[in-house]
Amino acid sequence: MSLKHDIEFTLNGVRRRATARVDMSALDMLREVVGLTGTKYGCGEGECGACTILVDGMSLNSCLMFAVDCHGRDVVTIEGLAADAKADALRAAFVEHGAVQCGYCTPGMVMQASHLLATHPHADAEAIKRGIEGNLCRCTGYTKIVEAIASVSQAGKQGATP
Repeated sequence: MSLKHDIEFTLNGVRRRATARVDMSALDMLREVVGLTGTKYGCGEGECGACTILVDGMSLNSCLMFAVDCHGRDVVTIEGLAADAKADALRAAFVEHGAVQCGYCTPGMVMQASHLLATHPHADAEAIKRGIEGNLCRCTGYTKIVEAIASVSQAGKQGATP
């Protein structure tokens, strides 16, 4: 049995091949093999959300997923949101509302917020709090983060047709 496997997957819209150890996490594969460092290592136990990625449209902690489980799947990292208008609005709102202090949690928080607004475009403050509860931030106290996400949600609500 080989200790490494070749995997094929779509990463940020581009078909990729990678060779990963069978015990390697998706987080480590993204950072060490593929070279994308936007996804952060926080706790390694799925408790902090710093490593949040989207896999087949679902928000997941990449530290809890084996790299080989990415085979055949669609994976989106924070780098993959570079051309996403909603993510641009989120990033701008985070800056405007002072929701980026040390910035370590920001990629995972933006990934989770992007997923939240994709599935609940007009989320109110309570829905936002529930939607980001798996993502920890030690700097902001969450008020500014919730305000930033709510401002994008509200902007989307104002632009919605009745």
